[in-house]
Amino acid sequence: MIRKNKFSEKEKSSKMGGSEKAKQKKAERKAMEKKMNEGFANVKLANSKDDPLSELPSFNVYNKNGLDLKLETIRGPEVDEKSMEWAFRLLESSMKPLYEKCYSGNDPELRWNEGRKRDEMTDARAWYLIARTQEGTPVAFSHFRYDMDYDDEVLYVYEIQVEKGYRRKGLGRFMLKVLELLMIKANMLKIMATLFKNDEPEVLFFKNCLKFETDETSPVDGVYDEYEYEIVSRFNLKKKREMEEKENSENVSVNANK
Repeated sequence: MIRKNKFSEKEKSSKMGGSEKAKQKKAERKAMEKKMNEGFANVKLANSKDDPLSELPSFNVYNKNGLDLKLETIRGPEVDEKSMEWAFRLLESSMKPLYEKCYSGNDPELRWNEGRKRDEMTDARAWYLIARTQEGTPVAFSHFRYDMDYDDEVLYVYEIQVEKGYRRKGLGRFMLKVLELLMIKANMLKIMATLFKNDEPEVLFFKNCLKFETDETSPVDGVYDEYEYEIVSRFNLKKKREMEEKENSENVSVNANK
């Protein structure tokens, strides 16, 4: 007796096709897991540094436009109480009116909340770039973090604030350049920031002066939803190119083994 094949040729083809798709999905999951693990390891390494700015010795002073300042990087929990209170009050004077304008009638969770903001600023993951006079008086700061944003390792700029008497002298731009260099030194993929759309000076500063672009993760306004903010970023072009080359190489290898 001739045993009949359990599967027809069409069924075999379908089964093989399903098997190939399963293999491809498994390979994609493994690649994503590897990318995430590498990203978390990179963020951990960046956060292990005692003083990130020490790797940029020529950027720890700012001597332009009549200013003579020194810069430092320090972990949030290590910022002295007086400096942290100054930073909070400077942030409050700049940002509280914007929060109230944007979210006055919205969910209370979105409104300005002093306790929540203080917790954010003193979080163990927080880093600060602070500009001081030669006498030690703080005049500008940025709160930033090395973190994962979805599956990308990034330097996220939470805040950058400059005292009124020190604005329009290139200091803010210089500090953002320092942060971008810290991002590159730490081998992060992007530097990112969240902007209020109605804060026109800040939007112009980031997008026109610094050439940040709307990030792919930024929410998009729809028929029923309008967002008061947008997320902007700049790539570490060297790392981005290396990642694209690696991905292309892996795709070629996979296709060659099919």
